[in-house]
Amino acid sequence: MGNIKEEIELIKKFFKLQGVFGGEIVTIFLGWTGVIKGVVTKLMYRQRGRFSHTFVSGAMAILAFITISFSGQLETLIEKRGSGENSGSNYLLATDGIGGAETLISDLPKGEVTEYRVVEGDTVSSIAVKFGIGIDTIVWENNLKSVDAIKPKQILKILPITGIRHKVARGETIYSIAKYYGIDAQNIIDYPFNTFNNDETFAISAGQELMIPDAIKPRELIIDTNRYTAKSVAPIPGVVGEGNFMWPTAGRISQRYSWYHRAVDIASRESPNVVAAQGGTVVTAGWNGGGYGNYVIIDHGNGYQTLYGHMLNKSIVVKPGERVNQGQKLGILGSTGRSTGPHLHFEIKTAKGNVDPLSVLK
Repeated sequence: MGNIKEEIELIKKFFKLQGVFGGEIVTIFLGWTGVIKGVVTKLMYRQRGRFSHTFVSGAMAILAFITISFSGQLETLIEKRGSGENSGSNYLLATDGIGGAETLISDLPKGEVTEYRVVEGDTVSSIAVKFGIGIDTIVWENNLKSVDAIKPKQILKILPITGIRHKVARGETIYSIAKYYGIDAQNIIDYPFNTFNNDETFAISAGQELMIPDAIKPRELIIDTNRYTAKSVAPIPGVVGEGNFMWPTAGRISQRYSWYHRAVDIASRESPNVVAAQGGTVVTAGWNGGGYGNYVIIDHGNGYQTLYGHMLNKSIVVKPGERVNQGQKLGILGSTGRSTGPHLHFEIKTAKGNVDPLSVLK
């Protein structure tokens, strides 16, 4: 009688341990822990008193074998689950405004600061070219005293863009930060890896880090002067003939073309007209909820399309299907949609993707 009680206690302990082990596996794969435990409990109740030492010993041996064989795989699975290795995506949802939405694999950089080990023969200039950023960006981020202040095996922090990494202080806003660095707040908004507490007001928190594209560090000597020279846009000229792209409005270039901002922004507080950069057919005109605000897209019939975004409310004077001439008024420069101030967001599209407007504007 005493032996039977001992066997029962051993069986209970065995199934208790087996239940815990099985529960962990089921939680990972199925999440049916409650169901399995209920089944195991019923089996224990029905089979109570019918086991022998031989069964217990054999079951323990099998359990030990399974544990040793699969523990490594389970640990790996648990680590992946905890670290979120399988979460996230490298996909972006891209919309062209005229043909719906298309899912594309993103070829954008990850937006992270990387480390680079200097090798023999490296210069700050060659490293800047290698990573596609400005010389000043490397100098400022690494607090270098000069462009010659690097040596082999030195570790440099490389920003993903030309500009400055800024840690937000208490009371700062994107507007005060933009003013401090001499840029438009729109540059900060448009950088895709900057995050905000509120996407409507662009609120930020003390302590968070922001990338400030094309920022100039105050009271610092600028080394790569060509990169920071702002080009002024002359008043809109007359029609210059089909085949050439003319300036779509008057103002100053507040943001240039980059991998994350495939357009040029032309800012002005004078509310100038926005005109067709080239003749063609209006294929889209109206409001865009994705950020462009009031916008127009023109198909030029030669493989190019142009997009004009953020125009003033009720200022668009063309309609889809309408033919327009080069220099014809489309609307008035404004600040609608995802915008922090009056400017025109101007894109030139091709079948292979957007091109830098500054490379073709005349």
